[in-house]
Amino acid sequence: MSVAIAPEERMARSYLTDGYNLKSWLLTTDHKRIGLLYMVSITLFFFVGGAAATILRLELMTPKGDLIETADAYNRMFTLHGVVMVWFFLIPSIPAVLGNFLVPVMIGARDMAFPKLNLLSWYIFMAGGIIVLATLIAGGVDTGWTFYVPFSSMFSNTFVVPAAAGVFIVGFSSILTGLNIIVTTHTMRCPGMTWDRLPLFVWAQYATSLIMVLATPVLAITVALLAAERIWGVGIFDPRLGGDPILFQHLFWFYSHPAVYIMILPGFGVVSEIIPCFARRPIFGYKFMAGALLAIAFLGFIVWGHHMFVSGQSMYAGFVFSIISFLVAIPSGIKVFNWTATLYKGSIRFDTPMLYALGFIGLFTIGGLTGLILASLAVDVHVHDTYFVVAHFHYIMVGGMVMAYLGGIHFWWPKLTGRMYSEWWGKLSALIVFFGFNLTFFPQFVLGYLGMPRRVYEYTEDYQILHIMSTLGASILAVGYLLPLSYLILSLWFGKHATGNPWSATGLEWQTTSPPPTHNFEETPVVTEAPYAYDPVVAEAEYRASLAEIEERPRVNHT
Repeated sequence: MSVAIAPEERMARSYLTDGYNLKSWLLTTDHKRIGLLYMVSITLFFFVGGAAATILRLELMTPKGDLIETADAYNRMFTLHGVVMVWFFLIPSIPAVLGNFLVPVMIGARDMAFPKLNLLSWYIFMAGGIIVLATLIAGGVDTGWTFYVPFSSMFSNTFVVPAAAGVFIVGFSSILTGLNIIVTTHTMRCPGMTWDRLPLFVWAQYATSLIMVLATPVLAITVALLAAERIWGVGIFDPRLGGDPILFQHLFWFYSHPAVYIMILPGFGVVSEIIPCFARRPIFGYKFMAGALLAIAFLGFIVWGHHMFVSGQSMYAGFVFSIISFLVAIPSGIKVFNWTATLYKGSIRFDTPMLYALGFIGLFTIGGLTGLILASLAVDVHVHDTYFVVAHFHYIMVGGMVMAYLGGIHFWWPKLTGRMYSEWWGKLSALIVFFGFNLTFFPQFVLGYLGMPRRVYEYTEDYQILHIMSTLGASILAVGYLLPLSYLILSLWFGKHATGNPWSATGLEWQTTSPPPTHNFEETPVVTEAPYAYDPVVAEAEYRASLAEIEERPRVNHT
């Protein structure tokens, strides 16, 4: 039930009004404000990376290079897109924004375990981002986001070391965020919040944090060795100096494949909150869902070699990595089947968060099934390094993670800001994003299977029609991404005041005010029941009462 507090009184004592000046934000240790700082930062990085992607797609509309003058400039552009989107949007988005904001509230805590380290993580993130952006814009890097050697260590004439330094620095931000979430989950749960009552969103953040803390140091070591070889000529990866380029791939993918789950596991948590709320049913198979999250985190560490089927590694190693890649599909399939079972016979409401969640399930399923194709050695040899891989990656990362992130932002927006947004525009944006995404990337499966290599500046005319379809889809997708930016910002001034629980959802975050007070709760909550205890009749009645209360409230800003 929502708490009956006047909008003016609620806003007067919320975390948003606890100091208005810039200093109060830049020196805050409030996990909620730090989450919003991350949200603003990664939004800026998202549109920088998205602008680079738009230029690439416009270039690829024609077989000959005409928009971008040289192939080298094209290489720099897709490196800009990849580095910014992977390390400065996809990896930090849900853990740093929604994880920071929600984990303490969901477990009944007042803040993160280490508030000052939490703020430091944002400053480290911004320092790494500024270095990378300055490097990529001033001179650029032409190695791709993977920094493959020996090209990156010895032959590239671009600013590889400063870009690698930025990635090295931002890794510490991930480690601090992950450490905070792990310790907070272990030590700061409120009375009654046992492990089998944790929301699945918290389980997802916990599993993701384990990966961040354990895998990110490997990335730091790898880019440090890359810099050492490039600066001092130490023979680590370059075969001319006695090094081994395959060693770089092992080290890089030992981090980067778990990093895939850093990107997608938090999305599982978001969808696991949205689906039962809007289906009005308890989540199906709660313990299996939590176990699947941990199983995916574990298996992610031992599957890195499936990126290296054509690298010359042992065929026996390739066989083992192929089997493990198929095993990853089991816990992933558990989640999809359990979401589907939760929807079965549910009283489903198609509000904006639900549309994004359903879009996530569809796109992630396609991405996961094509991942099984890539896990098959024989097929992978055919489609390796083609647009098939590009499409698969984007169906998981962009179609999956970004859909989940937008679904989470819409779901918890009333809690973050105390304001409601336009449902009509929200539903329209979700449909546009889903349609635009499929038109962008599904043709790339066909391109890849036909043999179109990725990272090429010019191509034969046989592929042009599919590239035109992909570019058209990217244009639609851009509109879909710009719409939420517009109506969510406008809602800060013109949106209706939200109740404490506008969706009639379960969970501790919905038992405090919208927006929450600085220390989250007036009194420490006590948990007495299992999570997702939805009663369809009661939930629907509370939802309609909440809507009626919201409609009676004025749109103007009273703060």
